[in-house]
Amino acid sequence: MRTAVALLALPALTSCFSVPRHTPTRALSGTSLRRTRGPAAIAMSEESPDLTARKPRPKYIPGRIDDPDYVRVFDTTLRDGEQSPGATLTSSEKLEIARQLAKLGVDIIEAGFPIASPDDFEAVKQIADVVGNEVFDDGYVPVICGLSRANEKDIQRSWDAVKGAKLPRVHTFIATSPIHMESKLKKTPDEVVAIAVNAVKFAKSLGCDDIEFSPEDAGRSEPEFLYRILAEVIKAGATTLNIPDTTGWNMPWEFGGLIKKLRENVEGSENVIFSTHCQNDLGLSTANSLAGAMNGARQVECTINGIGERAGNAALEEIVMAIALKGDTHFDEENGGQMGTGRIYTAINPVYISPTSRMVSEYSGMICQPHKAIVGNNAFRHESGIHQDGMIKNKNTYEIMTPESIGLMRGESESGAGIVLGKHSGRNAVSTRLAELGYELDPEKLNAVFDRFKIVAEKKKGGLEDEDLEALVSDTAFSSEEHWQLSDLQVTTGMSGIPTATVTMVGPDGVGRFVAATGEGPVDAVYKAIDRLIGVKLNLETYGMQAVTEGIDALATTRVTVSPMSDSNFMATAIHSQSGNNKIRTFSGSGSDGDVVVASARAYVSAINKMITWNKRRAAQAEAEEGAAKSAKIAAVAMEN
Repeated sequence: MRTAVALLALPALTSCFSVPRHTPTRALSGTSLRRTRGPAAIAMSEESPDLTARKPRPKYIPGRIDDPDYVRVFDTTLRDGEQSPGATLTSSEKLEIARQLAKLGVDIIEAGFPIASPDDFEAVKQIADVVGNEVFDDGYVPVICGLSRANEKDIQRSWDAVKGAKLPRVHTFIATSPIHMESKLKKTPDEVVAIAVNAVKFAKSLGCDDIEFSPEDAGRSEPEFLYRILAEVIKAGATTLNIPDTTGWNMPWEFGGLIKKLRENVEGSENVIFSTHCQNDLGLSTANSLAGAMNGARQVECTINGIGERAGNAALEEIVMAIALKGDTHFDEENGGQMGTGRIYTAINPVYISPTSRMVSEYSGMICQPHKAIVGNNAFRHESGIHQDGMIKNKNTYEIMTPESIGLMRGESESGAGIVLGKHSGRNAVSTRLAELGYELDPEKLNAVFDRFKIVAEKKKGGLEDEDLEALVSDTAFSSEEHWQLSDLQVTTGMSGIPTATVTMVGPDGVGRFVAATGEGPVDAVYKAIDRLIGVKLNLETYGMQAVTEGIDALATTRVTVSPMSDSNFMATAIHSQSGNNKIRTFSGSGSDGDVVVASARAYVSAINKMITWNKRRAAQAEAEEGAAKSAKIAAVAMEN
């Protein structure tokens, strides 16, 4: 059993917020957030934080929620989020993110699209078998969901991947808008209805009693056709109806109105849960999701940091904090609420938002813009003199929530005792600060972070700030399996000379090797040397660098995305869930160091290690499948004889 006990930064929100048991009380001392009724709906309080168990959620029952005010959170970071161009996750990274999502407390984890590739199947199966069976002390265990197109092969593959979870779900979909049916599917409405019904019936025949159906591009579909197809899939056994605004086309009042009309006009709607899935093409995904909840949707689909196709999805952190702050004051009948008492809530533990955001950002390579709501680097920073003056006098003047409430332990809370982390700091001080920042590392990862910390602290005057420490966690604890390790590098460059790099690396066999190469610049020379040493042919898709903090001795963090060339030995492809086309996978990596060239090299090696891990797993899966096929053939021959 796993433990989730709450240490609340927000006393009046004790029903919503919780943090891990190990978090010291002193980390949340000082100002905390509270809600009140009336004009001052959100106010700050100097009260001490409360200790309490996280808010209980209704018992999970497919197609039913006993508390009409409860909103299920369906996270699709590992499926739709990974479809972001350049965002590729390895199986081990997906497992770690899934575990973090469970700490966060999401109700459903859409773990992936199992038919996409053998690696995707194994990743979903691993999450179902592991995270889907890790029960917390309060009885919570996440539903593990697999996506499938509306055909038997996809659905069978999805069910095989998730059926090992305590609460498995299959999610199937087919497009219902005129443009999709005519141009993409080339099917008549009658044919689409038949395909949808048969898909749901097949999923049910496999033993799945939790089936989600999505009419893709519902936001541009004819309402009357939606009434028809949704009624039919309910009869076939669907328990959740997800209504996607696939292209981000709807206005909030349009989308909310659509949910209301569907609940009123679809036969059998009282026996299912309505869900939202809103894309962000017009920047309205969060607003549309909340409009859906206002009109009776009791599941919201979202992703960490809002990553996803094109402009992304509704951001989990935005929806969760909006409901946490306004859920019991702005969703009642007076404001247009259509269901329950109008005091909606989730069971998310917001103090895990910041570390989860960081993990997803580092693993996926999708970096948040600084002004991103809730989790952006500037979300709790104040530079205007007028704002700073107000914050000094009363934090309530410019902050509607505390950074501590989302797990961002900054400022006055640093270690609770004025501890400065420098070259003389010990392992306990570093581990304590990491725990306060929301990072729970196993001993092996903690040792790796501490070793890197000591190296960097020797060079950095004035000690390491939180941002530096988090960069080291990302560079070390969040890194992929290390097949190749950067041991040393030397570069020479200048205006008149040819940039040259000598790189030394330790390979999988433990043997050190070095090679020299020239390039257009020092980083290009280093990358060419690494390519030659490891024997890879890569396209550098993206390269970015930023300083972690200010000052001449600041750490630099580099992020790269690479893809194998067509003639490479490391080709990697997967099926796209919506288009059905094969796409070349990309691999991201990040690295931090006080030297920008070293940081660039570490990022590049990190991406290559991810690619090697992916290909090794793919080869092992292919070998296992080939062995199983041979065994089956031998058994068949034996039976004939």
